[in-house]
Amino acid sequence: MERDGRPVGAASEELVTIGEFARLSRLSAKALRRYDELGLLRPALVDPVNGYRYYDPAQVEGARLVAWLRRIGMPLNRIGRVVALDAGAAAVEIRAYWARVEAETAARRDLAMYLVDHLSAEGRTMTRMPDNAHNTENTGSSGSSGSAGAVALAIRCAALTDIGVVRTANQDAAFAGPRLLAVADGFGEGGAEASAAAIEALKPSTWGRDGALSAADLLNALEETADSAAWAVRDAVAPCADPDGSGTTLTAMLWTGSRLGLVHIGDSRAYLLRGGELFRITHDHSLVQSMLDDGSLSPEEAVSHPGPALLLKALVGEARPAAVAVACRADVRLREVLAGDRYLLCSDGLSAVVEAADLRAAVVAADDPQEAVRRLAGLAREAGGPDNVACVVADVVVEE
Repeated sequence: MERDGRPVGAASEELVTIGEFARLSRLSAKALRRYDELGLLRPALVDPVNGYRYYDPAQVEGARLVAWLRRIGMPLNRIGRVVALDAGAAAVEIRAYWARVEAETAARRDLAMYLVDHLSAEGRTMTRMPDNAHNTENTGSSGSSGSAGAVALAIRCAALTDIGVVRTANQDAAFAGPRLLAVADGFGEGGAEASAAAIEALKPSTWGRDGALSAADLLNALEETADSAAWAVRDAVAPCADPDGSGTTLTAMLWTGSRLGLVHIGDSRAYLLRGGELFRITHDHSLVQSMLDDGSLSPEEAVSHPGPALLLKALVGEARPAAVAVACRADVRLREVLAGDRYLLCSDGLSAVVEAADLRAAVVAADDPQEAVRRLAGLAREAGGPDNVACVVADVVVEE
């Protein structure tokens, strides 16, 4: 029973009708009914006789929050989790979500720009191609870009892992071979198994046979390789008591003989030394990195931030809905190489404790990859060795 549009009872002076609440929250009654059906915003009272919905004016901010989260594209199941949190925790969750969106957008942007450049170059090549070009044979040697007389390149490399000074177990893994460079930083109960499985999943792939893959085929192969690593990690940590809490980062480079394909997820890193300068060529999937990106944290503050290890993306044991799994896929991209390039792949047990200048100096000074990885592991230990270290160094050289 109601009087003057309000339910009769003790709360009659506190609750408002759905129409009045729609006016207060600036949402439509249709949207409020939808939020109720989805469990995102329940009315304070539903009349058991006529089914009318009544709301507490204190729910206005919650209603607006749901609407705002819908506008930024947050999935409904995640909105449900956010609105159940206190303000501080909700802010952290929203920041993490948006950082993931930006990382995915950046990865798609890079791929789009690569495809534009690749197709534009292909178009220019085709306009220059003589009429009888389809009758000619490719005489380029293995490792070249396919043009006659191109220089064949090869990889010389070394890998090393170190338990560090503080940890009692080593959950990092590293691999360096003529076709694959990889580091993985495991975490959780099954961290060691996860990191090993991720790298092992990359080894059997035939993506790099004599540089035969086109750029488009290599991109597809990289996607398939990243998916294989994700499944391998899930299988590896399935026996754990808490498989959802175990996983690994992965940063790997796959060599075709003319290009390097990069697979990256988490906060392990890849660097390029070229012309005496050391460039980071991966983007951390971490909360701290997202705060650096949006300007809410300075580089100086990031060094002492209490949560540098909070990952936004990693290979984990958790079974995810298809839409979430796609959003959490590894970054993949291609890199053209030059003779004389030196690459460094490392876990955060190195990059988080060694100053960038010292990192560069060690990479520059080493005569060969084997010396370089030893120097780098030594620097991490000198800095206290608080974490496991995995590192790979590879030189691009003219093939003998």
